[in-house]
Amino acid sequence: MPQSQPPPPPPRHPRILALDPGERRTGVAISDELGMFAHPRPAIVATTREAAIAAAVRIAADEGVTEIVVGLPLTMAGGESEQTRSARAFALGLRALVAVPVTPWDERLSSKEAARAGAGQGKRRDGSLDSAAAAVVLQAVLDARRGASR
Repeated sequence: MPQSQPPPPPPRHPRILALDPGERRTGVAISDELGMFAHPRPAIVATTREAAIAAAVRIAADEGVTEIVVGLPLTMAGGESEQTRSARAFALGLRALVAVPVTPWDERLSSKEAARAGAGQGKRRDGSLDSAAAAVVLQAVLDARRGASR
């Protein structure tokens, strides 16, 4: 009688880390194991861009992510501002230190959407709103990619 093989494990979706860099805090969110939902994590609080990047590199390694998405704060007209240039510099610094792709993603209105949803209500200083905004960006990435694969 032939032995039956155990069923193959379900496919593992890549884990994605989303970052919403700011002057004082960087919002953090990570996708779940199924690649369906974004979950906010405690924000990175750092006094320099280099310290924030180093913390992001540690999180990426600890979580075994296969991609990092960096929120890109474009103007409402789609142009660049000083914040946009700062986010691009953050992504560039990150790219130099990780072996996974670093993808910029338009994050216009993500903070407003996170605030409207009640995330981080009254807690702007602890970074919960920043991480909720990172989760909004990551959820947009996951939804867009899931729609593209249908």
